[in-house]
Amino acid sequence: MTWLQLLYYVFLTGLGLVMVYPLIWLLFASFKPNAEIFGSIDLFPKEVVWDSFRKGWEGSGQYTFGTFFLNTFILVIPTVVFTVASSLLVAYGFARFTFPLKKLFFALMISTLFLPAAVTMIPRFMLFGQLGWLNSYYPFIVPALCGGGPFFIFLLIQFLRGLPKELDESAQMDGGHSFTILIRILLPLSKAALFSAGIFQFIWTWNDFFGQLIYINSVKKFTISLALRMSLDVAASVEWNRILAMALAAMMPSVLLYFFAQKYFVEGIATTGLKG
Repeated sequence: MTWLQLLYYVFLTGLGLVMVYPLIWLLFASFKPNAEIFGSIDLFPKEVVWDSFRKGWEGSGQYTFGTFFLNTFILVIPTVVFTVASSLLVAYGFARFTFPLKKLFFALMISTLFLPAAVTMIPRFMLFGQLGWLNSYYPFIVPALCGGGPFFIFLLIQFLRGLPKELDESAQMDGGHSFTILIRILLPLSKAALFSAGIFQFIWTWNDFFGQLIYINSVKKFTISLALRMSLDVAASVEWNRILAMALAAMMPSVLLYFFAQKYFVEGIATTGLKG
């Protein structure tokens, strides 16, 4: 190993520690009392509070954080699955078929990327209110079922365009129809793009606060992000170690998903979606 390589690894290690330090501080701060959290810059607690995770999980009302985690999974998992599935279908149509007004429809789909969320917030709220979907998870799940999102559609279109069309032609010569080609040939080869879309949508939906705050108003249906905010309002004196403990617990699904999925993501990108 040369000195240049050594300096390179030392620099990357130091940069990685800087990026991870907030998470490390969050972990140790969850074991500190309020006086230490706001009155000391020391990383390690002088007085250890051992029950912050247990009391934080119990919550401060009739529902525990177990209920909020379950609600979040009930909202997030169908949203992610339907987003990936519907986006793949739409992207397959744009990438592999020719039909009238294709360029116009593609331009309209891409143009929705430039619409700020504030522009569509009120019309969506009024529409979902007329459908009776307020205080439910339908405003998140149903749109995911009906086309996913333009970002994921565009991502999958670009990926499918990179796959050789000779694969489709070979399958057609063997008697395969369009749906068979998608499921048996293109779907396995699109694993990298599908994992990317799934990870993005999972993290965005899991961490969403504003959208869930608009449509969900019953504590029984609160997600983890709403429950964390509610924990700051239910008591006159906030025990911050419990809030930080639950914030750390709320981050773990996203972190674990990334670490478990990165193997397939990196492998798919390295081989451009093709396996020999």
